Amino acid sequence: MARRTVTGFDVAKRAGVSQPTVSRALRNLPGTSAATRERVLAAALDLNYIPSASGRTLSTRTTQRVAIVAEQLTNPFYPELVEPLRNALGEHGYRAVLVADRPDDPVTTDALADGSYDGVLLCTVTRRSTLPRDLTERGIAHVLVNRILDVPESSSCSFDNVTGGRLVGDFLCQHGHRRIGALHGTVDNSTARDRALGLRSALRGHGLHVRRTHLRRVPFSYDAGYRGAVNLLDRPDRPSALFCGNDVIAIGALSAAKALRINVPEDLTIVGFDDIGAAGWGTVDLTTVQCDRDELARVSVELLLRAIDGAEPEQRVIAPTGLIPRGTHGRPRR
Repeated sequence: MARRTVTGFDVAKRAGVSQPTVSRALRNLPGTSAATRERVLAAALDLNYIPSASGRTLSTRTTQRVAIVAEQLTNPFYPELVEPLRNALGEHGYRAVLVADRPDDPVTTDALADGSYDGVLLCTVTRRSTLPRDLTERGIAHVLVNRILDVPESSSCSFDNVTGGRLVGDFLCQHGHRRIGALHGTVDNSTARDRALGLRSALRGHGLHVRRTHLRRVPFSYDAGYRGAVNLLDRPDRPSALFCGNDVIAIGALSAAKALRINVPEDLTIVGFDDIGAAGWGTVDLTTVQCDRDELARVSVELLLRAIDGAEPEQRVIAPTGLIPRGTHGRPRR
């Protein structure tokens, strides 16, 4: 009778670890402790296990690929998030595959659970999305990146968007603004909700609030920011300061102010959120909240590796690094 081929799963069972841990330990990749690596090597030696490079995917049932589900890269925030995620995955021996999630062609569970990926990083899910639950039911390791669900049941890593919103509210009040407007993101987005909550909390502490006539909810896009700002600013009782849900909206608002011949910052303060690369360009010079995307990527990938190893879901919050004052804020005219 032919002797059965020893697989990575046999080594995992003998060592008392998951199969992905065996794969990382045998290739001496980061993310595995020295004690675990020694236990895996001892089990492999005891079983006379010889990994096959050509048959690694079949014998271990891993692909060493991770799907990053993100919006189309026309939104400049996403290239600046995807790249650190790709780098962090590469440090652990994983290859990143970008999967576009479009409004007219949303990504499906079947596309992510067909065996092509060891795990999934979800950058676009809405507050009540069923995709994380579907992935859990299919046994697909995943992590929400800068998104959280109303009922947390998946691992997630997000910026402290509430604190970021408070920073902006306090900053505007300290500069003497009393008529404060807002272009928040849409209500189905946890990022937009939390930034709005933070602003509201800060203003309440100063005895202020955003008037209904000074508030619009718009998608995170330049065109939506431009249209929303025109709607808010082309009126006699326009706000003296405008908090925008992200930098892309804020850049649209800057263009709207220019079209309406409203001087920034002399007649209008505009503050964004995210500190994308374009925010620091000399022609933009946007005052905004800085967020450490490298740290977000590092922790998100760490959580995904834990999920691949079968760890229980957990939530991590990364605090914004602070408000970056540039050239789009000032005190209101009397």
